[in-house]
Amino acid sequence: RWGDAAGAAAAAAAAMGKSDFLSPKAIANRIKSKGLQKLRWYCQMCQKQCRDENGFKCHCMSESHQRQLLLASEDPQQFMDYFSEEFRNDFLELLRRRFGTKRVHNNIVYNEYISHREHIHMNATQWETLTDFTKWLGREGFCKVDETPKGWYIQYIDRDPETIRRQQEQEKKKKQDLDDEEKTAKFIEEQVRRGLEGKEKESPVYTELNRENEEEKVAFNLNKGASTSVAATSKTSVLGPSALKMVGGAGSVKRKESAHSSSQSKEKKKKSALDEIMEFEEEKKKTARTDYWLQPEIVVKIVTKKLGEKYHKKKAVVKEVIDKYTAVVKVIDSGDKLKLDQTHLETVIPAPGKKVLVLNGGYRGNEGILESINEKNFSAAIIIESGPLKGRRIEGIQYEDISKLL
Repeated sequence: RWGDAAGAAAAAAAAMGKSDFLSPKAIANRIKSKGLQKLRWYCQMCQKQCRDENGFKCHCMSESHQRQLLLASEDPQQFMDYFSEEFRNDFLELLRRRFGTKRVHNNIVYNEYISHREHIHMNATQWETLTDFTKWLGREGFCKVDETPKGWYIQYIDRDPETIRRQQEQEKKKKQDLDDEEKTAKFIEEQVRRGLEGKEKESPVYTELNRENEEEKVAFNLNKGASTSVAATSKTSVLGPSALKMVGGAGSVKRKESAHSSSQSKEKKKKSALDEIMEFEEEKKKTARTDYWLQPEIVVKIVTKKLGEKYHKKKAVVKEVIDKYTAVVKVIDSGDKLKLDQTHLETVIPAPGKKVLVLNGGYRGNEGILESINEKNFSAAIIIESGPLKGRRIEGIQYEDISKLL
């Protein structure tokens, strides 16, 4: 009897311990389930993480996995689009909340994103690598991206209406402050000018010319055209013909100089009106640059080695431009069509006398004839052949701003 009672108690204790939430086994299972585990034992379709190979094998043979597999096989693109959208939204939300609009390395953001156990894995999305995803973010305008020797950096572009409104209010406030400062500065300048004019326009004091002795003579000394009245002594200053000639000569020289300077100032004024407009237009055209340059029907050179030696350094014709930064090109030698980013291409400079297309700057889109090449400055001189600027000669245009036209 005693033995039967002890066995029953042990069995009851074992059964209670197995289902108890605070049992050692239950605590160990919860500890194992925390944190990241091996990606090869994760099923993205069922969103289930297995601990080992045997568990993953059992899951793949389960009825729920087979049913989910049949659903996914009917429309795999729908599942991939769903996972891609979820991955993009979660990644951008983390970037916006954690880093704001600061410039940060893309790998830092990705490592923080995957530290969450329930994240969407990249192998279930349309992007194969983090670099491809980063380039896609830049092309779609979600972030500013730039490549450095240390890797790719991203900067979130905040297009929230509330944020834009706050920025506009701040700019408006800054402009108002600047306007107030300008008004104050103009008021001070006006006060200073009025003060100086008041000093210059002080009325001179005139005194009566009296002669103490009637025998004394009043003499005037003309020194270089400046008249000064002096009550001189009895000696009189005699103005001979030479002195008059000198005074007249000095006056004529001054008149000639003043006439010459006035004519020069008029010419300068006439010139400055045109020159300022022309210089302003030239500066405006020089500064009108973009970070994309691809145009249809231009000849380019493939510079990437990722496609192999078959296409490296080969010339191709741009057939179609996609998203400003990507182009479909046709290789001239083989006729193969490739889809490449503009970073994998460079412009082609033809021989003098051939047609070129301006790809960047103020003359963007104009066709021209290559006149000469300056190898020292890596620039060229062209003559515009189309548009309202036809016949204009442009010097110092960089190699990367023009390309051979088919």
